[in-house]
Amino acid sequence: MDAAALSELAQDLERLLKLRTIPFAMKLFERKEELDAIPRLRRPKAIHTLDQIVGQAARLGWTVGVTSENLVGAQCRAVVGLGGAKTDDWMSGAHMTGVWFSTLEDAGAHQRAMHCVPDGRYEALVIGPLAGGKLQDPDIALFYATPGAMIYFINGLQWSGYKRFDWSVVGESACADSWGRALTTRQPSLSIPCFAERRYGGVLDDEMLMAATPQDMRKAIEGMTALAKNGFRYPFPQYGVQQDVRDGMAVSYSEKA
Repeated sequence: MDAAALSELAQDLERLLKLRTIPFAMKLFERKEELDAIPRLRRPKAIHTLDQIVGQAARLGWTVGVTSENLVGAQCRAVVGLGGAKTDDWMSGAHMTGVWFSTLEDAGAHQRAMHCVPDGRYEALVIGPLAGGKLQDPDIALFYATPGAMIYFINGLQWSGYKRFDWSVVGESACADSWGRALTTRQPSLSIPCFAERRYGGVLDDEMLMAATPQDMRKAIEGMTALAKNGFRYPFPQYGVQQDVRDGMAVSYSEKA
């Protein structure tokens, strides 16, 4: 998608889902020198978690390019395939034993459960606003939203060409459930953000994260637009827990009239 199409995509997501933070995008680069071609690209002056870089894009509107040297540790680098992070020591989970998991066996099982971009191909990652115009043809688009907005987005995805979605929860390092899974599989990926995302990335208590290709985002928007014509719009109006339900149901299902 070109810059104009991506900007329209972002506007539609914000309008339909009443987003409180801006939609953003990620793109992997095989050579870090490619970052030089992106106008007014920010480069970190400090060491960050990838959650912080995501927060800078979603909450400050920055477009930021990172290489493995900018990220605090192998856990961040491994999920997006930067810097040969998946060493035997990383795979063992030793650094998470006694911190997030009771035993070395549990920690190693967690590491193996994560969706991670394979090592060796990419040297850099750029994250920035979907409507910013600096990222041409991003790999994936992402947005934070409430659970109610997320189910409406999923309803939109399922309007045409229905499929059931099965998502996993890896626990801590939940970025593997969202951008790690979407970058690896190019499938829509929903996550419950973890402690690190909330502590370091500024994610709020009621926010979930969706990651998908721009094409799947457009498909969901078309579905939500169709649902809106049927009277289904976000936020969902409350009907009342003590009301006779037949009047409400009859709006959508004529046999309930």
